This record gives sequence, C-alpha cells and structure tokens, in this order.
Amino acid sequence: MKKLVVACCLSLLGAVPSFAQNAPPPPAVIVTSGEGVVKQAPDRAWVSIAAESRARTAQEAQRMNTDAMNAVLEKIKTLGIPADAIQTVGYNLQPEFDYQNGKQTLRGYVARNSVQVRVDALAKTGEVISAAVGSGATNVSGVRFDLKDRDAVEREALRRAVQDARQRANYAATGAGVSIDRVIRVEEQRDMGGDPRPMPMMAMRNEAAQAAVPLEAGEIEIRSRVTLTVSIR
Repeated sequence: MKKLVVACCLSLLGAVPSFAQNAPPPPAVIVTSGEGVVKQAPDRAWVSIAAESRARTAQEAQRMNTDAMNAVLEKIKTLGIPADAIQTVGYNLQPEFDYQNGKQTLRGYVARNSVQVRVDALAKTGEVISAAVGSGATNVSGVRFDLKDRDAVEREALRRAVQDARQRANYAATGAGVSIDRVIRVEEQRDMGGDPRPMPMMAMRNEAAQAAVPLEAGEIEIRSRVTLTVSIR
C-alpha cells in the first residue's frame, strides 16, 4: 500500500509542471486610481467640557466636583440638550504634592470630571459652551463639527471616486488603442482625514462668558480614494 501511494504522489507531482505550462497567461489590464470629494456644511457638533475642583481632603474635592458638574449639566439641559446626548468620558481623583528641599508634602486633592456633549442644533453650540462655563465648567477642550448622516456622504464620495477611476481607465484605453472588457477589482483606500480638527478653548469664569461664543462651522470635506483594475481586449 505504501508503494502505491508513493507512486500516485509522484505521478501527480510529475503532472504539475505540465499543467503550469498549459495555464493561460494573465489578462492584460489597466490600473487607475480615482478620488471623490464631497463638501457639506456640518449639522452637528461635539463639545468636550470638564470641571475641576481642589480641596484639602479627597472627600471634599469629590463633593465640590460633583456639585460643580451637576450644575453644569443642569444648565446645559435647560438649552434642550437631551440626557442621551451627554456622556462621561473621564473622571479622576488624585493627590497633589509640594516639593521643597527634597521633601514631599501633601497639598490637597484634585477631582476632574469630563463629559462629551452632542449638539444636534448647531446654532446652539456657542450657547452650550457659554452656559457650561458660566455654571462651573473650568475647561472646554475642543469643538468638533460633524454630519448626522455621515454614511450617506461617504457613500457619495466613494461613488464619485469609482466614477473618476473608471473615466481615467477609459481615457487610458482610448489612448492605447484598446477597449475595456470588464472590471476585475475595485479597492478602496480609507481616508480618515476628512474630520475638521477640534478647536482647543480654555474656559474662563467671568461675565463675558455668559454671551454666546461665536463659532464658524465652515464645511466638512469627505474624501474617498479607490484603485480600479480593468481587463482590456
């Protein structure tokens, strides 16, 4: 039985080179790249807001911070921001020390609470920031504009990218005196650079903070890039 198996294997292995020699050549292809761009005014904003409190004891710092953040959240909600649009993104309580002559001395404790607020009514973004600062927030770390239906815009950018790549393939085929047979492959290159950068802002507790912060949303640019491979005849 072992001899029979070996013979069969050798027979099959011997047939491989012959099969490879008879394999048809790969089809002639044209490879092009395309880009699609969609610009649209944002209709949503994300704001990161934080409250920071210091005290001699950890319990007091925590209590003060809880009171401060509750006041901020209550004020924000009066502007029509629903509870499900507010999410805690960070909380920490830690000691602070003074250092003198190589000696460490406990100064107190600092408590920080950070939330991210989704603002679906874009015109209210400045009001939300001012209300937060005026009610106890100590830091606004950034404002990021976005689109509610980002998926639809990304799909449109992708469609335009494929269309651009196909047109380039048509031009290349015409220039070479050949015609396109069929599309073999479309590969998408994800571009995460379409989001605008957040604008850092330091919160200031003063009377001027009660006025709405002026913000210009501009436009969001969504890009899509693809590589298209077509066979020719």
